[in-house]
Amino acid sequence: MNAHLHFHVIVVGGLFFGEEAGSLRFEETYLSAEALARLQSTLRKRIVSLFVRRGLLDQSEGEALCRCEHAGGFSLDAGVRIEGDDRQGRERLLRYCARPAFAQERLRQIDAEHLVYESPKPGPGGRVSQILTPLELLDRLAALIPPPRRHRRRYYGVLAPNAALRSAVTASASASADAVTEESAIRRAVRYAWALLLARIYEVFPLTSPKCGGAMRIIAFIDEGGAIRKILQHLGEPIGPPKHAPAHGPPLWEAVGQSDAEPMTPPIPEFEFDPQIAW
Repeated sequence: MNAHLHFHVIVVGGLFFGEEAGSLRFEETYLSAEALARLQSTLRKRIVSLFVRRGLLDQSEGEALCRCEHAGGFSLDAGVRIEGDDRQGRERLLRYCARPAFAQERLRQIDAEHLVYESPKPGPGGRVSQILTPLELLDRLAALIPPPRRHRRRYYGVLAPNAALRSAVTASASASADAVTEESAIRRAVRYAWALLLARIYEVFPLTSPKCGGAMRIIAFIDEGGAIRKILQHLGEPIGPPKHAPAHGPPLWEAVGQSDAEPMTPPIPEFEFDPQIAW
């Protein structure tokens, strides 16, 4: 619940070479400790320069941050590495990067004016529980909402949307995945992937019978219209599309003639606000 701004960056562990799809080749690289230190210093200089140009920092404050010891509050961690054929590990990493800012199951209500959030790790002073009012909770959540019309996930390099080699790179990844699928007997159960995805979204496994709880299996696919209509009639289900309801006008016009107020005049707000605030 505390604002700790940081970025999760997933980087391909190597470089792609080649001007065309047929000549594309990949060379694996490794980042040394010296390279990570140089990258961290470069990121700090560029971010501080950006803040100075946008007026978020003074020139003197920016220079002080660049001269500050201990990286000036900037840190870079590259300790997680996922192999190319480790699909489950890559999925766990992506799900970790896409997790929400807080866990709803750790939030509970004491009364109408007090909420308690249980943190997984102790905070400053060793505290684990945070007591908040509903307005304090909304204030902290509002600080975590990104600006409107801003992308939260971006792709760079060969994975960028308009990259010339993007189609070739993704095609090579798909070809290697298909090769692994043919060799591995475990991956032959990929036909159930759609069921697992539905279970993650709706928390209901579609291959489990809702009546007895047993496993269901696919018997046949019926695509003949006549057979489908007979089955629906036997089950008492409608065989025709639902009728379209007539279009309704806006609710605003229903009040025309019922009062002396102008229908297009907005109601007077019950509170005062400052029009100079930039939302």
